[in-house]
Amino acid sequence: MHRRTLAAAVLVALVPLGTVTAACADRKPEARPSPLPTFTPAPEPLTPKVAEREFRAHVANDDVARAAGDERLALAWATDGQAQLTAAEYRRAAFDGDPVKRYEYDRPKLYVPRIGVEKYPQWFVAETTRRERGKDGGGTVYMAFTKRSVSDRWKLSLVTEPKPRTKLPKVPVDAEGYAAAMFTTDTSVLIRPREVPGIQATLATEGPGSIAALVMETGWSTTEYHQRARKAERKARSKELRLQTVMVATPFPIFSLRAEHGDSLVLYSLSRNSSYTVRNPRDRTAKPPIPSEVEHLLDGTVKGNELHTSETLQFAALDPLKVKKGEEQRKARVLARSGTFARATTPPLKN
Repeated sequence: MHRRTLAAAVLVALVPLGTVTAACADRKPEARPSPLPTFTPAPEPLTPKVAEREFRAHVANDDVARAAGDERLALAWATDGQAQLTAAEYRRAAFDGDPVKRYEYDRPKLYVPRIGVEKYPQWFVAETTRRERGKDGGGTVYMAFTKRSVSDRWKLSLVTEPKPRTKLPKVPVDAEGYAAAMFTTDTSVLIRPREVPGIQATLATEGPGSIAALVMETGWSTTEYHQRARKAERKARSKELRLQTVMVATPFPIFSLRAEHGDSLVLYSLSRNSSYTVRNPRDRTAKPPIPSEVEHLLDGTVKGNELHTSETLQFAALDPLKVKKGEEQRKARVLARSGTFARATTPPLKN
């Protein structure tokens, strides 16, 4: 009995299998698409003509995005700190119900370093006059563009506006139109270019008594930020708040060009971070107010008793040639700045 049951079970198990096998045998094999070959464009040498073409392309594409109020399209042409500022600009315009500003540009002076055709990132700097469309005037801006890889597009990394009536350094170009790039570790100048952001951040945080004042001029865009912070702290205390502000370096690129007299023109970014907290943390109903400068970055509510803001700031500085011992040494000087609040958060109450 056991053997007959087992044989029947095997037979039952084999019948569906044979049916399925026959069905599969009658089915035509499916055609599977072959994977498409990946295409990597040939590297294009960075030349002054390429830089001019890419500058014009950016201006045209950015204007299309601004005319349409299309933040997503605008961000396709921006990177690094400029991407953060572009997003903040579009959010501010949408919050206020205003159109995004549109700009016109004069023909630029292009500072194009000689970079190997297969070396990345590639970059160049444009110095030009920018004006808001439909308005007179305008002013000079430095614009740094970068391309991260052979398959990437050129994007705007940084824009900064020189202080009015500031004498800007000349950046020499050779007979073929190329400028000289400098390593960020170059020691021929007073401050190695990669350390210029840190020196400025130290002055902004510590004030005129900082040792950084020995190598960088105080005042506009340096100790000015320290004075602003102290004034804001006093105002916060009057409202039963604590305020801490610090300026720090960013992971964004540093662009350094050889200027006249052996100096360096350095373009870079910094982040200025502020934290508001209530003076009495045991009062779980107290909340810091939302400053008007960041209301477009929040949903109108403060979840806990803290408010954190971050400004993305972009600068250009003149880093002077280091002179021999006994000669009069010039200090580094901040020439240009731009930027605004790019981020704000209100973390929930801690248990």
